Amino acid sequence: MSEPVSMSAPLTPPLSPPLTTSGPAATGGVRLVLASTSPRRRQLLAEAGLEHEAMSPGVNDAELDVPRHVPAHQWACALAHLKARSALRVLGGHARGAVIIGADTVVVKDGRILGQPASESEAGGILRELRDGCHVVITGVAILSESGRTLMSDSAGVRVGPLSDGVIDRYVASGGWKGKAGGYNLSERLAEGWPISFEGDAATIMGFPVARVAPRLRRLLAPDRRRRR
Repeated sequence: MSEPVSMSAPLTPPLSPPLTTSGPAATGGVRLVLASTSPRRRQLLAEAGLEHEAMSPGVNDAELDVPRHVPAHQWACALAHLKARSALRVLGGHARGAVIIGADTVVVKDGRILGQPASESEAGGILRELRDGCHVVITGVAILSESGRTLMSDSAGVRVGPLSDGVIDRYVASGGWKGKAGGYNLSERLAEGWPISFEGDAATIMGFPVARVAPRLRRLLAPDRRRRR
């Protein structure tokens, strides 16, 4: 359920002030910068053997209104690009030669785009909407480098079984929904025994389609490629 995206003029919601970087890392002498502090995205990159540093993009998805009549994969890619551009701005001259990645995940239910809930009440409402039914998770990725810009997206189908109000309320009270598209993380909820099944790449549902993105990153980071430039 992969869908490559080509956008000559991506959507650009207003920028929030970016925050500072955390922890340097390198891959083959080239900086790989993830414009996200998501532990799930960092873990997926690390498991793929891609050393990187992470920084907050300074963009709070929950504060952005989803525009009407915009395809979900385009919106996810637009937010990913927004995050990568924000990181590029804060890095300034230090971004020279770096490869910067932005990513964003959205949930689509009955044609409606659902992002990160902004409150407990919204989180509870989204989870009640998702239970006993199917939805689609789309993750958009933006890669900025000296070679230019690459935008791509991947999607996966998810089915959630019955969840009682009590289960949802306890989960919402725990705060586990914060910073997660649709208010949940796949691996965490499966570990807790939630009745969830899916079709597609689990990594896409968890926020970073590493199987699709890693080959592109490795080409950009290859030392031989850099010497030929």
